[in-house]
Amino acid sequence: MKNLLILFLIAAAVVGCTKDASHNRENTEVSTESMVARSSTDAFEQYDPSTAEGAVALQRKMSCSLTDSEAVTFVWYGKGYSRVPGERDRHIFNLEGMNVRQCHTLNDPIRGEGYRHVSRELMLYLDPITNEALDKFENPWSGESNEVIHVANDPVNSRPTFGRAENGEIMPFNYRKINDAYLISYEVPLFYTNPLGGEYQKYVGGTYHATEIFDFNGDLEELLDKSKSKAYPVVSWVRLAKWLPWMEMGDRPGLLYFNAMGRKLRDQDQLSVALKSALAGQYSSYSEPPPIEDDRPNETSWTYMKKIIDARTKN
Repeated sequence: MKNLLILFLIAAAVVGCTKDASHNRENTEVSTESMVARSSTDAFEQYDPSTAEGAVALQRKMSCSLTDSEAVTFVWYGKGYSRVPGERDRHIFNLEGMNVRQCHTLNDPIRGEGYRHVSRELMLYLDPITNEALDKFENPWSGESNEVIHVANDPVNSRPTFGRAENGEIMPFNYRKINDAYLISYEVPLFYTNPLGGEYQKYVGGTYHATEIFDFNGDLEELLDKSKSKAYPVVSWVRLAKWLPWMEMGDRPGLLYFNAMGRKLRDQDQLSVALKSALAGQYSSYSEPPPIEDDRPNETSWTYMKKIIDARTKN
């Protein structure tokens, strides 16, 4: 399971930018025309999404803040379902997650000004009826009572984001405008070596194979306005993936799919009771982002689970 906002991240490093020239032309025309049309009547100064400066600023406003080291929090809520051949899909748990992050400015002699963000993310698996955080999952396929390992990825840091490619070419910020809102969609197919799968996955299988789908929308005026340091996008997230490792499903056929929606918060007072309770207890460090200079390798659900399994083995 790849780390989320990341991939929400998404939202940070790649959203809206593509090297496909025809796609860039089509969407940039929409963006630029809407900007010019509005700037003739609106009093505030706006970013130009077709420029490198504008592309970086708009991505950064969505992902975090234009102010260095200002912490922001994303939150999402949804449901998780199982799909097994020959049976109806099951709603097996609810989801509540958050990602807290901060950005800092970078400068490159060719790519110009950019940014990088550092973050932590937490996602709870909840009882589908009571909505309380699960300690155990009564597995209907194995008959076992599985210990639930919630997502606690620290860190989830982005690569540097710029408005220019390594060759200096501008990568504009692309979106669709509908009813004064911006709409952006992004698909992330994942296929990579599973940290739990051993050294011979090429020969015997076990590679992690999943898809993450993200959609963003929000107020276009808020996003383009140069006087505002942050935008507050709505985020939709879908995941199609294999069984979670703590479910101990081995090679049993089937998959999971998650569907969730969320938003960047004004402040952490808006967090749910479940997330506030988690932050007040075992996950207290997840209320703040890592230090801005954090250079640790990213944590994923798979690497986190490997640490837990290895610790159990030693004991």
